[in-house]
Amino acid sequence: MSNFTALIHNENIKIYSRARTWIMLIILAVFSAFLPALMYFTTDNPASRLGVWDSFQMIVSVVFFLNTIFVVVIAADSVAGEFTWGTIKMLLIRPWSRSQILLSKYISIVLFSLLCTAVLIVFGLASSFIFASPTGDTLSSITAWSPAEYSFIDLLCRYVTLFLTVTLAFMISSVFRASGLAIGLSMFIMFAQGIFAALLNPDVFEWARYLIFTHMDLRVYMGSDVGPGGATLGFSIAVLAVYYVIFLAVSWFVFRKRDVAG
Repeated sequence: MSNFTALIHNENIKIYSRARTWIMLIILAVFSAFLPALMYFTTDNPASRLGVWDSFQMIVSVVFFLNTIFVVVIAADSVAGEFTWGTIKMLLIRPWSRSQILLSKYISIVLFSLLCTAVLIVFGLASSFIFASPTGDTLSSITAWSPAEYSFIDLLCRYVTLFLTVTLAFMISSVFRASGLAIGLSMFIMFAQGIFAALLNPDVFEWARYLIFTHMDLRVYMGSDVGPGGATLGFSIAVLAVYYVIFLAVSWFVFRKRDVAG
């Protein structure tokens, strides 16, 4: 286990030793802190200022797209970058199995996604408490949850989408060894999932109930017990879990069988 921990540590060093990683984290922090401040200094009437949790919800809605993009970039380069730079051979001659190497890379990406999300939350909340109005939240009027509960449940649903998108990017990176392709396809799916869900309506096409696009956005269950095509929350989670396992299984199978002699 200590050897595997060292392997994860090694993968984290690869991520955080690059300037782009810290630039991404700084951008997330700046944008998360900047939006409430911008609203504060551009609003003359204090009564019209957003409440703390309304402000935080606005930050999540805007900045979480950046969060997803940044983590996808790291995931797409995790495996493909080793082949691009030719360092994969050096990695495979170490006393670790291919499964351990792939798992360590995936764990390091998950940890990075959690760090990015934590940066968004900390700077977003801190800035909202400083610049937003302590009263006037409208979230409490549209749901039985408190504004804080609503905000964090919404954030959790968004993170599920991020988690699956990043896992897809990781799979593409492992299979095709092309970080650009992984980033491009993942971003396309992230932005076009709503279009696919509308075109392949499960109310019209029964088989569409089993497509990942139909269930990527779990926020639909925040206001209703019934999702697309009459699906339930449990059914949507089950479908997403199946795709998640498939993504990881394909990554593992291809990485273990790939010939790196060339």
